[in-house]
Amino acid sequence: MNRSLVVIPTYNELDNLQPIVNRTLAVPGVDILVVDDSSPDGTGFLAEQLAAQHPQVHVFHRAVKDGLGGAYLAGFAWALARGYEVIVEMDADGSHHPEDLPRLIGLLDDHDLALGSRWVPGGIVENWPAHRLALSRGGNLYTRLALGIGVADATGGFRAFRSEALRRIDLADVASQGYCFQVDLLWRALQRGLRVVETPIVFTERVSGESKMSGGIVSESLKKVTMWGVRRRLQELRALLHGHPLPSVRVLSTR
Repeated sequence: MNRSLVVIPTYNELDNLQPIVNRTLAVPGVDILVVDDSSPDGTGFLAEQLAAQHPQVHVFHRAVKDGLGGAYLAGFAWALARGYEVIVEMDADGSHHPEDLPRLIGLLDDHDLALGSRWVPGGIVENWPAHRLALSRGGNLYTRLALGIGVADATGGFRAFRSEALRRIDLADVASQGYCFQVDLLWRALQRGLRVVETPIVFTERVSGESKMSGGIVSESLKKVTMWGVRRRLQELRALLHGHPLPSVRVLSTR
């Protein structure tokens, strides 16, 4: 597939931005959109400098910082308006390896959404403390059980969409942030019957800067996943009583 855009949200990623942009530029056929939320450390200015040097790099400045979800939604709208066929989510901090992009994008030949997964066989997490490992594994286990899905890494942020998949997902009312934003998009994709695949990746903890993870993001995720799960069970029960079972949302990992 061609016309691929990697969306990289940034907030105070001055030390990380140039290395990740340089590594991504080494991947043939890929453009970059840096979505900067008015970083006070000068990340947005650096992004403009990189865009001036490389025609594949573009910058979208947002006046306010309203979370990861808002940044990605702005990037998706920018990409769809310009006709990109593949749109990729990727962190700015180096935790996702751009060298995995060809494999991730290549899976879209037969799927609508490809997830870079830490928790399928072959996936590796480097340099995470025990509490972060427990939080991620526990959160994904709860998500699988609550929603009845077979995706091993529903909260990961390294993923590639066909543009048509994003158009089929109703993005207008997505208001989730952080981990919950990733689950929200995946849940919408599964409910619409989109073809989802997971592939193992190496995830490396950031070296510079601070994680944006917070207790509020975790709390939001638990509440919304529980609500979605209860709502789905009620829908399934009503459909079963009327003799029209709902299509399954259980998608198993494909490697």
